[in-house]
Amino acid sequence: MTVAIDRATGKRRGERDPRPGPVRRLKHACRRHRYAYAMIAPVVIVLGVLVLYPLAYGFYLTLTDADSLNTARTIGVNEIEATYKFVGLDNYADILWGPTAYDRFWSHFIWTIAWTALCVALHYGIGLGLALLLNQDFRGRTFYRMILVLPWAVPTFVTVFGWRFMLADGGVVNTALDALHLPSPLWLEDTFWQRFAAIMVNTWCGVPFMMLSLLGGLQSIDDSLYEAAEMDGASAWQRFRYVTLPGLRSVSSTVVLLGVIWTFNQFAIIFLLFGDTAPDAQILVTWAYYLGFGQQPRDFAQSAAYGILLLAVLIVFTSFYRRWLSRNDEQLAI
Repeated sequence: MTVAIDRATGKRRGERDPRPGPVRRLKHACRRHRYAYAMIAPVVIVLGVLVLYPLAYGFYLTLTDADSLNTARTIGVNEIEATYKFVGLDNYADILWGPTAYDRFWSHFIWTIAWTALCVALHYGIGLGLALLLNQDFRGRTFYRMILVLPWAVPTFVTVFGWRFMLADGGVVNTALDALHLPSPLWLEDTFWQRFAAIMVNTWCGVPFMMLSLLGGLQSIDDSLYEAAEMDGASAWQRFRYVTLPGLRSVSSTVVLLGVIWTFNQFAIIFLLFGDTAPDAQILVTWAYYLGFGQQPRDFAQSAAYGILLLAVLIVFTSFYRRWLSRNDEQLAI
């Protein structure tokens, strides 16, 4: 067998050069993409200061017994040093399996899951219905679009305080129910109606975003697909099922994922609507805030542990959700 040799380099023809080491590849990347790295450096620094450092410090706190009584603080001219100690994973064990685990974590976890599922389902269902209506050609469509976007455009605290006044005992809602001789619920006092009110207010605030996103997806679907389906004798439901829904697949997967993340961490609506007066209506993120800032002594370690658990739940859900979408896409491609 004859092997061709390159006389200039002394290497066999077709033989590849050895792969450079990581340091050499890093230097080469820095020289080649120097301008790109310079442009993203400010963003990386800001994210590191505002996100990565607090996250790392919060995780460190979860491994201690830090609270407002043993952390470093200044009282007048006196500086008190921190006396908290390292406890390992005891905080996580206490939250998940401790004697009060159900009252402090699992009950709020179950309610948070139910809250997220119901809110996202209502957001998507109502948003899709309104998007289908606004996608039709009728008089005054622009005006109706503007009106339906207002709940999303108004600041959240204004919307929530408005609903709080309307749902009060002497508010507009109960006054109207009394006029119709219907029972007037204790929206801000009874646990069931507190949860119902929270879902109602969150639906009011979240539907416009879903509606606008799905409306954009509807307008990107080629009209020729509907024309071809209609010529084949497809009914309105069949056109919706086999043309509209597949055409909205990419948009729907994105907005549902965003909706789950935002709703799971929806702090403003629960906190502004009830404050700390509705312990059974608190979701995990507001309960974590209560542990860290709404009680005495403030339990920083447990509050931080709740935050890490929230992050872990969302990471697990996102990974399974993306895998499920990828698997469905592969099946459709086959």
